[in-house]
Amino acid sequence: MTKETKTERRNKIVKGLEKAYEKMLEFKRKNNSEIVVIRENKIVKIKP
Repeated sequence: MTKETKTERRNKIVKGLEKAYEKMLEFKRKNNSEIVVIRENKIVKIKP
């Protein structure tokens, strides 16, 4: 695999993750549910 194909594949993966994150936020806002994240090694629930 060449360096260019690795870069292209990485860019596609990052774009897909960003799109999935946006969809998740939209879903959480619609259902008024919390998002669970880790901040400073603690589990925190956030309202979107």
